[in-house]
Amino acid sequence: MPDRLRRLLSAPPRRVQRDVIQLALDDGGSVEIQRVRDPRARRIRLSVGDRGARLTLPARASLVSGERFVHEHREWLLEQLARWADPGVRPLTPDETTSLPLRGGSIPLRWSSGRYTRIVHAGEGLVLQRPASAGPAALARALRDFYEAEARADLGRWLPAYLPGLPAAPSRIRLRQMSSQWGSLAPNGAMSLDLSLVLGDPAAFEYVLVHELCHLIQPNHSPAFWSEVEARCPDWRHHRDYFRGEGARLKATLRTLLTG
Repeated sequence: MPDRLRRLLSAPPRRVQRDVIQLALDDGGSVEIQRVRDPRARRIRLSVGDRGARLTLPARASLVSGERFVHEHREWLLEQLARWADPGVRPLTPDETTSLPLRGGSIPLRWSSGRYTRIVHAGEGLVLQRPASAGPAALARALRDFYEAEARADLGRWLPAYLPGLPAAPSRIRLRQMSSQWGSLAPNGAMSLDLSLVLGDPAAFEYVLVHELCHLIQPNHSPAFWSEVEARCPDWRHHRDYFRGEGARLKATLRTLLTG
């Protein structure tokens, strides 16, 4: 067989391939895991997001090694799935929801009538004003707008300290719900950050901002990149561990509040 033909036949798939596997549970049930073979992946990775569990395999990783990886991390997987299923909060409910999570704490909330549906600060707490006709969709929009305004206020306090040391500023910053990531930076300099960051520890939120800003200097995760991060955020390992422990709960909390 010619060498060129042999190379073509043995080449890994160039497109992402997806299927589903089942992890059997002790009670007779099972957990569905989306298995994704991605040519861009460099290592086997197990993650949990709002779409459930996902196993990512590099092009040359065997199916057996992927299944072994799942079983080795079985307890972690079940713990994360439990956090996503029950974040410990109830959906936003008129006159029943009495507090909202924000910046690692809980802020008292009261409800009142108003011409527009919105959340405003009032003393040490919050007030959700709404007309009688406001439905769940209007409440969810008001809550999302409130959280985005709070997150942008934080970014506005932090950004000026970091911009002088960058080759350029982000072209824009978008706040949205992200399945597994906390932030990303596009080639055109547009940054995306997970809106649920505003629910947690502000220092951890600031670390994610620093992480993405450093990608403007080093568009990779090389040692040079991590040197840039450490120069600006010496406690970055602590914040990374925070997300490993609390990240699923933060994302699930926001999802529950905004969608019920």
